[in-house]
Amino acid sequence: MLETEVAIAFQPSGQTVYVLPGTRLMEAAAGAGIVLDQPCGGAGVCGKCRVRIAGELCPPTPAEKRHFSNQELADGFRLACQTTVCGPATVEVPETSLLAAGHQILDHSGPAATTAPDPEVRKRYVELAPPTRGDDAPDVVRLQQATGPLEIDLAMARRLPGRLRQTGFRGTAVIAGTRLIDFEPDNTEAEQFAVAVDLGTTTLVAALLDANTGHQRAIASRLNPQTRFGDDVLSRIVYATSSRDGLDELSRSVAGALDAMVGELASAAGIGRDQIYQVAVSGNTTMQQLLCRIDPKPLGEVPFVPGMGPGLCCEARELGLNIHSGGRMYVMPVIGGFVGGDTVAGILATAMTDSAGPTLLVDIGTNGEIVLWAGGKLMAASTAAGPAFEGARIMHGMRGSTGAIEKVVVDGRLRLNVIGGVPPVGLCGSALIDAAAELLRHEMLTPQGRLLDRDELPPGLLPDLAERATRYESKPAIVLAPAGETGTGKPILLTQRDLRELQLATGAIRAGIGILLGQAGLAPEQLDAVLIAGGFGNFIRRSNAQRIGLLPHCVERHRIRYQGNTSLAGAKATALSRRDHHRAEEIARTTEHVDLSTNPAFQTAFADALIFPEAFPET
Repeated sequence: MLETEVAIAFQPSGQTVYVLPGTRLMEAAAGAGIVLDQPCGGAGVCGKCRVRIAGELCPPTPAEKRHFSNQELADGFRLACQTTVCGPATVEVPETSLLAAGHQILDHSGPAATTAPDPEVRKRYVELAPPTRGDDAPDVVRLQQATGPLEIDLAMARRLPGRLRQTGFRGTAVIAGTRLIDFEPDNTEAEQFAVAVDLGTTTLVAALLDANTGHQRAIASRLNPQTRFGDDVLSRIVYATSSRDGLDELSRSVAGALDAMVGELASAAGIGRDQIYQVAVSGNTTMQQLLCRIDPKPLGEVPFVPGMGPGLCCEARELGLNIHSGGRMYVMPVIGGFVGGDTVAGILATAMTDSAGPTLLVDIGTNGEIVLWAGGKLMAASTAAGPAFEGARIMHGMRGSTGAIEKVVVDGRLRLNVIGGVPPVGLCGSALIDAAAELLRHEMLTPQGRLLDRDELPPGLLPDLAERATRYESKPAIVLAPAGETGTGKPILLTQRDLRELQLATGAIRAGIGILLGQAGLAPEQLDAVLIAGGFGNFIRRSNAQRIGLLPHCVERHRIRYQGNTSLAGAKATALSRRDHHRAEEIARTTEHVDLSTNPAFQTAFADALIFPEAFPET
């Protein structure tokens, strides 16, 4: 049954989402792309996710009464992890409640930032004494006396004499590492920007950063145009190696999209492209190699060897990005095999190596990356989860955009939450997980993944659920939304094949987690924390992910923490900090790569993981 949704506006971001009454405010914030700090995992213990609400307020919970005075509660202060949506409201989110405020130079450089930005490309305003008969030092030497040692290529050596004299020997030296890339008139130290990119298999996200303050000035996203060549990395490797000019096509398509996004960012911030001096890119191994036109053929053959290891530094224009003529691009280092730069970025962004106890990082997406920190050692693995979590290969699947069912709840009857508050046209990955979990709870789906026919349904089943049982192509299916309630005029179904795709995706990640824990001699309950990364992972419900086996069910829910888009956050860190740049290289070379494809235990673990967990008490 579809219900009327209410608008929740978040300030100062200006984002508005539409959710069902009773939705946890933390989930509504995630729908607006706002990642709140919740180190206690949403248990209401830490009080970090405080917000102020204007509009319809629900009664405060006991946890909120512990954190706020009576006057603060009356003034609308609440904890986003505790309060639920009662009606239309405006939510003020202070910067200190954002996840980024607790980390070093991720999304914002708020008061909690521990290090000022120190990018690889930096500016230095100088006022030099013009040459005289008694002071005829060469131009480069004169400049070096003010800036320190500089490397100058031939093109810059040709431009510098004229530039110095045009500016009266006053201007701003632009230095990449130790290399002079420009000498600009006047003092332009305040005009320095960088772009961080999450190069995903399915989506691209780019953020424009002020390199002096660390603040994010604009953000852009779009589908990765490479999806027309295949929806997973293996199909793109095949296309790149078997099709004439295939590698060039793949590189041009994504580079063109990134260049267009740079233009969007510059326009949104009101700056010129030539004020952008650095781009940092984080993606999985295949995506990075395709962008850089590095032959991916060895990645598609045993033993799956990447061409890249250390991070790659080059001029941005070499890859078709139109920024400052001397602007640099940094592509993240990879660990090994399909464990790429996005995994390094995740380790860096979450600072998981600072944890005292065993910590698991899971990046859920088309490729599932898993990292375990235990005993002072990092182990990482990648597993091909497939695109089911992105809505691909699901009959009515779609990405999380307007019209997508993103949440399924059963509380006496089945209720749907649709992005944008419009009639649904499909369902995204988070709703797929929700629906499977609810079907398991109500015994309409067996642990083996078989949907029951109408005549097999358990006695006492809720009438609303029983009425949704139907058939599609002679197999059982579930009606999530009847034809009269959808935006297409056709019913939205969950089919047996959809659930098989979910089993494969879930099983791959679940098996990978089991292998890493086994190699470390750990049981899941020994984990201090499970960190959920990735654009998709931020939107899943922990209890439902545990119910289908995507996350270990024996881990207390407060120890499962959302980390947002860590690939983008890690790219931001390396774009803004030379220390984090070097730290990323160190992480890549010291993390043990666990190759699941050659691990004899993986196939058995994968087969076992295809079975959904039996019912268990949910914490």
